[in-house]
Amino acid sequence: MRNKEAKGTANLSLFPDVEDYAGELVCGVDEAGRGPLAGPVTAAAVILDPARPIEGLRDSKKLSETQRDALAILIKERALAWSIAECSEQEIDELNILQASLLAMRRAVEGLSVKPTLALIDGNRCPVMGVRSEAIIKGDDKVAAISAASILAKTARDHLLAKLHLIYPQYGLDQHKGYPTALHLARLREFGVSAIHRKSYAPVKALLKDQ
Repeated sequence: MRNKEAKGTANLSLFPDVEDYAGELVCGVDEAGRGPLAGPVTAAAVILDPARPIEGLRDSKKLSETQRDALAILIKERALAWSIAECSEQEIDELNILQASLLAMRRAVEGLSVKPTLALIDGNRCPVMGVRSEAIIKGDDKVAAISAASILAKTARDHLLAKLHLIYPQYGLDQHKGYPTALHLARLREFGVSAIHRKSYAPVKALLKDQ
């Protein structure tokens, strides 16, 4: 888990035209990596600084890798606070991916150096935590702070999978980041299941039965 020291606090409304959020210190929260067969699920929480806006924030899936990496640098430089957390493959297998994703998001919020008064969560479920929260469907393309969290979660996970590729080069993780592509499934059949694979996921579970 990593955290950037906040430069101060501010009343921040991500919806300037919606008075419901006036007076709140808001963080956006999102996760990345629910679908892959390998690697952890990551989450990020971001409190943006209204005095230092960042152009181009949107759903990380709609950005190129180059755009995401450039924006991630700006987010870490300009945000009031940011935090990245994860849940391991073992935790995913023990809890299920939904609960592991919610736990990673809670860890990200708890890792912020400034406590927000409201967490806006991408999706339709909120983690149980000490901060009041609200779920926003497709929030990663509607709310700037959630977009920022989406970008940090995605880039952090991609960089981690690139490092795991150096340890497990046979699976081609640098190409598919653990997602169940034809290449990944073929390599799984050829080389078997590794320590970083999610053993509760159907394609992996099926291979384990055959081994």
